[in-house]
Amino acid sequence: MRPLARAAIAAAAAALLCLAVAASTGPAAAAPPAQAQASSASPPASTPWPIPFGAKRKREMADYSERHYGQHRWRLRNPKVIVEHMSQTATAAAVYNTFAPDNPDVELGELPNVCSHYVISPSGRIFRLVNLRTRCRHTVGLNWTAIGIEHAGYGDGDLLGDRRQLRASLRLTQYLRCRFGIRVHDVIGHAESLSSPYHHELVPSLRRQTHGDMAHSSMVVYRQQLRRLGRC
Repeated sequence: MRPLARAAIAAAAAALLCLAVAASTGPAAAAPPAQAQASSASPPASTPWPIPFGAKRKREMADYSERHYGQHRWRLRNPKVIVEHMSQTATAAAVYNTFAPDNPDVELGELPNVCSHYVISPSGRIFRLVNLRTRCRHTVGLNWTAIGIEHAGYGDGDLLGDRRQLRASLRLTQYLRCRFGIRVHDVIGHAESLSSPYHHELVPSLRRQTHGDMAHSSMVVYRQQLRRLGRC
């Protein structure tokens, strides 16, 4: 047999061997890690339900930011923190009705009114209340760089003990932190706000102001669940 003929036969045999190996692995072969990671950070289903946030409210947010952070801005750029909240209401509708009117808030008496970017109902429905490019007043000292997520309910256990609401919350938080490059330890509860390295407040009387919802012990459990969704 001539050398060229032998080479052709060898090449054909090698090709057949490759096809046999590929066939033996079948469809059960593991997907690449990047594919699995991408699916864990895909956006969950959500419903836009925007509160009124027109030019007046944006001006008020810029004025608020200047008083509290030294920045005359209403836009939220490159957020570094996600803050989890309990709304102290039973329903998502009650949260919307609290945030929608642009009245001075009942706690500090400032404008614009308080708000968060999302609210999650006990059934696990996710509602987007405010554009992610807009600052919201939800956590003193962090509004300049934080996304706020409200959960309809009263105590931390209402979220942690509700499988549907918790699942929706974790999926939304995972998507947001992967989209913006936010680290797991910068996903915090409202009660942890003072410990954030991003906390910054110019008003002396508010530098130690925080709330008690989503305490550190609750967030230890929450962040453990979040890590199980994998890396971005």
